[in-house]
Amino acid sequence: MRSRDTLLVLVAAVALGVVVATGVAAQSPPADRTAQQHAVLRLQNDVAALELFRPAFPFWRHIFTIPDGAVIYGSAIDGRLLATFPLNGNWVRDAVWSDDSLAGALAGHRLPPRLSQRRDEVARLLQESAGPVLHNATRGLSLLPNERRYAAFLDEWGAIYERFALPADIGLAQAVVESGLSGRARSEARAIGFCQWLIANWNRLKRLSPHVIEGYNQTTQAPYCAAYLTILATKYGSFIPALSEHHTGGTNVGRTLINGERLGGVDVRERYFLGAEFARDLRSLSPGRYRDVYGSYGPRSFFYAEMVFGNMANVTRLRTEVPRSKIFAMRTRRALPLAEVTRRTGLSTDEVRRFNPALVRSVPAGATIYLPRYVEAFGSDVSFWHRPPSAAYSQALEEFVRLDVPLERWDDRAFDAVLTDFRRRFAATRTEEGTVMATTLAFVLEDRRTSGQAQILADFRTNPRVLRLFDRARMEWDSFLLSSAAVPTSLE
Repeated sequence: MRSRDTLLVLVAAVALGVVVATGVAAQSPPADRTAQQHAVLRLQNDVAALELFRPAFPFWRHIFTIPDGAVIYGSAIDGRLLATFPLNGNWVRDAVWSDDSLAGALAGHRLPPRLSQRRDEVARLLQESAGPVLHNATRGLSLLPNERRYAAFLDEWGAIYERFALPADIGLAQAVVESGLSGRARSEARAIGFCQWLIANWNRLKRLSPHVIEGYNQTTQAPYCAAYLTILATKYGSFIPALSEHHTGGTNVGRTLINGERLGGVDVRERYFLGAEFARDLRSLSPGRYRDVYGSYGPRSFFYAEMVFGNMANVTRLRTEVPRSKIFAMRTRRALPLAEVTRRTGLSTDEVRRFNPALVRSVPAGATIYLPRYVEAFGSDVSFWHRPPSAAYSQALEEFVRLDVPLERWDDRAFDAVLTDFRRRFAATRTEEGTVMATTLAFVLEDRRTSGQAQILADFRTNPRVLRLFDRARMEWDSFLLSSAAVPTSLE
């Protein structure tokens, strides 16, 4: 029993006032487990939950392996690729079938000329033989050119992620989805770089950090991406809502989890998936009517975490296929001109910029330059991922990732004292990674004091008008679920 069937059982059971076990029993780590082992177990529990609630998540790896200009269809049951169609052209004649048994599914049918209608009609025809399907436009050109240029660095970036108790494959998969591994990627919303943080957020980090941060260098960004995701995963006890908060914000995720709890979700993963399904269906059923229940949580928010998890397969493929290259980091004591770097190293300008996409004319004093070998003249070696962590850092990180408190307490201003103490402990390690954790915690603490998120969610939990609106929405949703076998088909 999986995905929509699981939701139907949960909804029916909650209506009867009973508790249903979904089969996702999160394993608890032994007391002597390291921070990294704790994170791996957390990831395994997340994958088990996805296999139950979103079994089609492997579908999303194909989005980034097929060049732009196509629409692909996959099974919503297991995520396997079914067919690829050109955005323009004859879909009956030019289809590429990954499942040959479906090759005749469109024969004799006249497809609508408008693309959106054609996509929906093909989905309807395919599901007669294949069951429910997903479809989406491809985005391969966001990754494929960067594979050749940057995939050799994945093991180094993976080692950076793991120093922060973030499993490498999930962190790197997020980078695939967000930036295609490019350091200079920039969105319309002015999010930049590896994991697409807003420029305003990078500016805040630059102000809080004792070192110069160049946001267009992937190797500069990676530690902060990792530290932030580890903090969010500690908050939620799962990488799934943590990833979702990165994309859609903590207030939207908070509403989603509260709704999921109201719908009978037993743990954070069940609550997230129930609340997400609830939000997405309400947007479709009654656009705008229930906005105060789900906020701005939309289709891309719904799919974001499973897109990241699905692309772990691409990370594994690249780490297996592409030869590895070391990255060494040097903290500069003075401005370092590009011409001097090429002269001293014998590397071409293009190769130096492959390691340092932010580098235009010179590396600023106090910033970091990255090269395939250590050059003492350029500054001290700050390649912390090449060295074992200090005992003080390891102990602080292990105790941090083991924090297990209700979200209501995490949102309470009194919890600032706990985070402040960890920030102090990480800073006191006097290590590169400790400084990153301390800086990122300072960023989180500052955000908690200015965002108003805690008050918004506290009101959402108790506001009588919101509770009445939720009850009406739930009645409409229950009826929809019990009368429909539809599943979400696209993030567009």
